[in-house]
Amino acid sequence: MSISRHLAAGACVAALCATPSVSYAQAPGAKLTAHQQLARDVYQQLIAINSADSVGAVTPAAEAMAKRFRDAGFPAADVQLLIPPGKPKKGNLVVRYRGRGAPGSAKPILLLAHLDVVAALRSDWPRDPFTLVEQNGYFYGRGTSDDKAMASMFVANLLTYKKEGWRPDRDIILALTADEENGDANGADWLTKEHRNLIDAAYAFNEGGGGTLDGPGMDAKPLFHTVQAAEKVYYDFTITARNPGGHSSVPRPDNAIYELADALVRVRDYEFPLQISDTTRAYFAKAGAGRTDPQGLAMVAISRNPADKAAEAELNKDRGFHSMLRTTCVATLLDGGHAENALPQRAGANINCRMFPGDTMEAVKARLDAAIGDPGVKLIPLQPIRGKATPPPLDAKVIGPMEKLAAKYFPGAPLTPTMSTGASDAIYLTPVGIPTYGVPGFWSGPEGSGAHGLNEHMSAKSLFTGRDYLYDLVKAYADEG
Repeated sequence: MSISRHLAAGACVAALCATPSVSYAQAPGAKLTAHQQLARDVYQQLIAINSADSVGAVTPAAEAMAKRFRDAGFPAADVQLLIPPGKPKKGNLVVRYRGRGAPGSAKPILLLAHLDVVAALRSDWPRDPFTLVEQNGYFYGRGTSDDKAMASMFVANLLTYKKEGWRPDRDIILALTADEENGDANGADWLTKEHRNLIDAAYAFNEGGGGTLDGPGMDAKPLFHTVQAAEKVYYDFTITARNPGGHSSVPRPDNAIYELADALVRVRDYEFPLQISDTTRAYFAKAGAGRTDPQGLAMVAISRNPADKAAEAELNKDRGFHSMLRTTCVATLLDGGHAENALPQRAGANINCRMFPGDTMEAVKARLDAAIGDPGVKLIPLQPIRGKATPPPLDAKVIGPMEKLAAKYFPGAPLTPTMSTGASDAIYLTPVGIPTYGVPGFWSGPEGSGAHGLNEHMSAKSLFTGRDYLYDLVKAYADEG
């Protein structure tokens, strides 16, 4: 998963790269509770399992969590390891925590987290990326923020509920999945198609929400917390120029590489029109309120009048805001030619688009074709063909408990709906009738969390506060029914 607050994900600031000192757990008055220690143990176990698609496997992580649930007394029928045919490394775990089952009780809630991670080379990291390292008040390791923190907290909290003997009004379902980051066996998609009965729910809680701090360091405070209530649709096109080529000693003006380069420049220079939705309007209004700097004023202005060109120009200075206001397409891969002494017969590139909710592949392709303006350059959509993004409703019944608990745990940091400019597994669930929300709980500083990059990290304070927040949050919804 990739979202705007991870733009500086690869940064290494002094506060995070210093030598070890006092950790959160060792600080006076900050001794972990038994429940928090359980969460840390699960976290450490998951980080130690290399679940990157290219070199690792998700199934061992799913098996390890399944064992914890069985050892805790969960019935075998309620702990299901589900592996797609022919994909032995892509196991998914679905656990059901049984409620009272009273007549008329509400449908279950679904807790969703992915176990796979982006690859991490040991030679690039100052620490082993698959060993949880606690240093200077931060946890380091691949997956510490994306998404093994949430997976660990959901696991630890269900185990705690079981130990406490709590019986909710409705069932709680936990789905720990494979291939959210990349790969060919996305677990959330597969479960909706092949095991819908096991994950069917009134709504789902997923990654994507969270807080942004007002500065680096352990004393920083959250400015606001977000609930992800929309996201863009990920889509890829190939763009290709072809001609007969020939001997390089006799150049021709319609060189395929030059044609492709001209087309890519036009893609670079094309600006998709500004769009705004209920979610992004609420985000800009709330996140901009109280700010007196030019961008804060522009955020409020654009929420009131999307045609305000001055506000748009100000917000476009920020890459994250620019992306939140429109569909974006960018070249990400390039190849061409076949020999050093031959004119290229083919040159191609990949164009990655992140489509604003409501946009379709056909409409985006038509705009790009018009911008390129060269019938000899072909733009071809790649599979899978995804439909329009379907934002979940900003229902007060769903958002209300999040706001109440956010005020308790993060006083002074308002809860703000947001749209992710990246993608998550919500893209598979919401369209099939399981509205999916990226819930708050964790936070990162202005430097980002390092997700997908070097030195991925999460502060210990964020982890344990997030654990406590999610513990209360799930209880609040599970006792609604």
